[in-house]
Amino acid sequence: MSTYEKLSVPAIGTHISVEDGRLIVPNDPILPFIEGDGTGRDIWRASRRVFDAAVEKAYNGERHVEWFEIFAGEKALKVYGDNVWLPEDTLTAIKEFIVAIKGPLTTPVGGGIRSLNVAMRQRLDLYACVRPVRWFEGVPAPVKEPGKLNVIIFRENTEDVYMGIEWKAESADARKVLSFLRNEMGKEIRSDSGIGVKPISKTASQKIVRKAIQWAIDRELTSVTIVHKGNIQKFTEGAFREWAYELATMEFRDKVVTEQELWDTFDGNLPEGKILIKDRIADAMFQQLLLRPDEYEVIVTSNLNGDYLSDACAAQVGGLGLAPGANISDHYALFEATHGTAPKYADKDVINPGSVILSGVMMFDYLGWDEVSKLIIRGIERAIGAKKVTYDLHRQMEGATKLKTSEFADAIIELM
Repeated sequence: MSTYEKLSVPAIGTHISVEDGRLIVPNDPILPFIEGDGTGRDIWRASRRVFDAAVEKAYNGERHVEWFEIFAGEKALKVYGDNVWLPEDTLTAIKEFIVAIKGPLTTPVGGGIRSLNVAMRQRLDLYACVRPVRWFEGVPAPVKEPGKLNVIIFRENTEDVYMGIEWKAESADARKVLSFLRNEMGKEIRSDSGIGVKPISKTASQKIVRKAIQWAIDRELTSVTIVHKGNIQKFTEGAFREWAYELATMEFRDKVVTEQELWDTFDGNLPEGKILIKDRIADAMFQQLLLRPDEYEVIVTSNLNGDYLSDACAAQVGGLGLAPGANISDHYALFEATHGTAPKYADKDVINPGSVILSGVMMFDYLGWDEVSKLIIRGIERAIGAKKVTYDLHRQMEGATKLKTSEFADAIIELM
């Protein structure tokens, strides 16, 4: 048991453990949670009630969750002080208890602390950002056939521009880098430029591709699409593509067929039981997901591309209010809201809690508690089908009943 400065571990409950590469989940797991900033308080209260109700209904009291509050963001400042936005306690707790869930956290723009979300991903090596995107029938969407989009995006989480390696324009460090590029590398860049570095490694690229392909195998899916901008950034994005194909054809040779092999060897017909590995240039992929979304199942890509694509896909099916996400390493997993903190709505009991609730669905799937996930999904589908929704959906749905955050949780629980 770890020692904590300011955390109180539940007196009852059991640790999740890992044996032979598999999670061992007890009937009473201790699950750390971060409430979140801004609207996170309302959303977490509603989500936790849904989770507890679904577990109780699924297992009639034979299983339950022991929730363990840990801190990050504004609440961490109150608890720890001294400008501590991300306490070591929090990172230690996630490592000790393996699986955790969080609400949205404050990320200042243009200065101050760097993203807490990014810091947690890097400190815990949560290298896979996993974002499933699907449509719930009845949710207003800007496309004609939103139900055709049902993808899961695997976004590399630790590298690319999100490493934050950059220097302010005209600073001493920026001038030093510019001098090196000019004098040593023969690259002339305007002297008033801000400079950033975009690292993409073979190690990280192949780890995310491995996880994406294994996901497809485990769920008997038929395609994995590598998304990149390798036509322009040949030694970063282009290398990501090359390393992805290399990993696929070396480690999963008996499971996969590349798109070139599909046409050269199989006349365009995918052999039964095989997974098609294909790639698309990032800008073209945005068009593909609008025009031919049902041709894609699993998408694997670098950090910045994945950020753009996952939010764009969510917009096609109604927005971030119903967009879940997870950050996963080999075993550690942190499930999270994918939207921001919306501070102007904080403590007003109006925001859609769907993103955290659906992230909880992902979490219970990860734990192997599928019965819980199915109940929550059923409750959400029925609530939306009955047009009992929060304001973000109400304003777009004729004849809908506008519910508060807490009331939407009530509706989901009632309709499970």
